[in-house]
Amino acid sequence: MRTLLVGLLALTGLSAAQSPQTFTGVVTDDMCAMGGHATMRMGPTDAECVKACIASHGASYVLLDGKDIYTLSDQQTPAKFAAQKVTVVGTLDAKTKTIKVQSIAPAK
Repeated sequence: MRTLLVGLLALTGLSAAQSPQTFTGVVTDDMCAMGGHATMRMGPTDAECVKACIASHGASYVLLDGKDIYTLSDQQTPAKFAAQKVTVVGTLDAKTKTIKVQSIAPAK
C-alpha cells in the first residue's frame, strides 16, 4: 500500500509540473535584461539593441517579467517581439528558469 501511495504522489507531482503556465513580460536579451539597453545601446532602439546583442554577442532571448528573468527555449520566434511586452505560454523548468515555449503573442 505504501509503495502505491508513493507512486501516486510521484505521478501527481509530475502531472502538476507539466501543466502549461502563462507568463507576461518583455522579450529582451540576457546581456541587457536587468541593466537596460542604455549602457550597450547597440542600435537606435531597444529592439535593435536586443537583436544586435543576439547576433553579435551570442546573447540569448529571455523574458523579463519585472523581477525574474526566464530563458526561452524557442530562440527564433522572440526575434519578432524584441523589446515588446508579450504573453508566453509554456512549461517552466524551475531549476534552470527556462520556459519551454508553446506560444508567444503580444500582451493585451
